[in-house]
Amino acid sequence: MPDTEAPDLMSLSPTIQLSLNVRGLPVSATLAINERSAALKAAGREVKKLGLGQSPFPVPKVMQRALERNTHQKDYLPVQGLPALRESICGYLERTQGLDFDPEDILVGPGTKELMFLVQLAYYGDLVIPTPSWVSYAPQAQILGRPVTWLPTDIETGLGVTPAAIDRVCAHDPQRPRLLILNSPGNPTGTAYTRESLTAIAEAAKRYRMLLLSDEIYGGVQFDGRHLSAARIYRGGTIISDGISKWAGAGGWRLGFFAFPKALSWLKDAMASVASETYTSVSAPIQHAAITAFEGGPEMELYLDRSRKVLAALAGFVTARLEDAGALVNPIRGGFYAFPNFDPLRERLAGRGIEDSQTLCERMLEETGVATLPGAAFGRPPHELSLRLAFVDFDGQAALDALAEGETLDEAFLRRHAPHVTGGIEAMARWVAD
Repeated sequence: MPDTEAPDLMSLSPTIQLSLNVRGLPVSATLAINERSAALKAAGREVKKLGLGQSPFPVPKVMQRALERNTHQKDYLPVQGLPALRESICGYLERTQGLDFDPEDILVGPGTKELMFLVQLAYYGDLVIPTPSWVSYAPQAQILGRPVTWLPTDIETGLGVTPAAIDRVCAHDPQRPRLLILNSPGNPTGTAYTRESLTAIAEAAKRYRMLLLSDEIYGGVQFDGRHLSAARIYRGGTIISDGISKWAGAGGWRLGFFAFPKALSWLKDAMASVASETYTSVSAPIQHAAITAFEGGPEMELYLDRSRKVLAALAGFVTARLEDAGALVNPIRGGFYAFPNFDPLRERLAGRGIEDSQTLCERMLEETGVATLPGAAFGRPPHELSLRLAFVDFDGQAALDALAEGETLDEAFLRRHAPHVTGGIEAMARWVAD
């Protein structure tokens, strides 16, 4: 018998046929920098992780206890979410914003990221987002084949949306369906819109009958505790997006919600139909436990108050040090991000071969061990010397405990309890000034 070789299994498998919408799509920049930072640390390098924006604070004890009590929950829950959870979300929105929603207006999902994907899938229209914006807004649109329109912003207006920018992109085709995402407080900028700015944005949105998605995931950590929802201004055209990942430290719990005005029930129903054919429902124990987050109470309020104070102090430290080094930093009013612009130092950095944000971040990581993300990942022009940093590389539990024990929240406190953040910022400042 003639010799025969084993068949090449690769030759028998289907040929590579990727959708054009995902071909070449990289891993999310925030997750990629976290993985690269971990690899450098594993190799023995000291890395200050200012890239991934994960809350530094623990899940509040009241929520942890609720999860322990509900580990036995095993049933599939309604697609829109556990009725008692949706009721507690309505109470949360009424208590914090004075907004009246019914449980039937709420759609619970496995994180707001998934719900944002579903709304773009269900709604037929262009995505309109400011530059800079959170790294996943535009890629989600790309996956779905939706056009993206970038709104230009200025540091003088906090890198936020303005009515003039809306007019510039909409006036030539005013009837075109569009979905505008407004993030306040914002990632990557820390911007929080005032009532006046929200009113002006709402008037522009109404002119073009734009659907407004108000991403309020950082609302609970607005430093002054006075987060204002866009739905209070543009009630009939705004969907509220919120969850427990940022202000309750529960990113890994994967639970978020959308709140719809009655006029948009058709969109909520369509999204629920898609959800029923994809993820079915959010984990039952998590839904039961999350009720405590939205019910609030003294324990949750104390947790939020102390978290805000620590973050506000760190934002002040970051701003002062980077401005002293020559960077432009827009006002940070909430969350845990800064978006400094080093263009005033362009000539000095160019002398070191740094002429774009990608090179800026790569060289900074290699030479200082400080991990950040390039502004280009958030929609800024590649040549702009901007970056996003997250001041979260510290033990949030220890910081909260120190406040509870009466420690004064001053610079010495920050150096004791957030040395990677303070040390990382000062290393950045020295590096750009060299």
